[in-house]
Amino acid sequence: MGRIQVIAIAGSLGFLFYIGRLIVKGRLREEYAFVWLICTVLLIVFSFWRGGLDVVSRLAGIFEPPNMVFTGAITAILAYLLHLSLTVSRLHEQNRTIAQELALLKSSPPTKKSEEK
Repeated sequence: MGRIQVIAIAGSLGFLFYIGRLIVKGRLREEYAFVWLICTVLLIVFSFWRGGLDVVSRLAGIFEPPNMVFTGAITAILAYLLHLSLTVSRLHEQNRTIAQELALLKSSPPTKKSEEK
């Protein structure tokens, strides 16, 4: 096992531990952590299995393994950006709806129960 392989394995395992810690502390939601966990597990698999990237790139029809890494990374980033854009759009719509409902509540005349308090 080469030095770079040991560094890659240690770094991937450290990152996996860090993601787990963020989940436990509640700083990273599970729906977002899923993508990070999958990427980290893939890094660990390819760190142990040195010829794995050659096999996967040949199966995909890509002649150079580094090109497979870049193609996979770009595809994953674009898919994740689309997911985040959808999430932000949904939250923006919910925020607008809540602001409108709050404005309606503030503009409505007080009821008897709210006057008693």
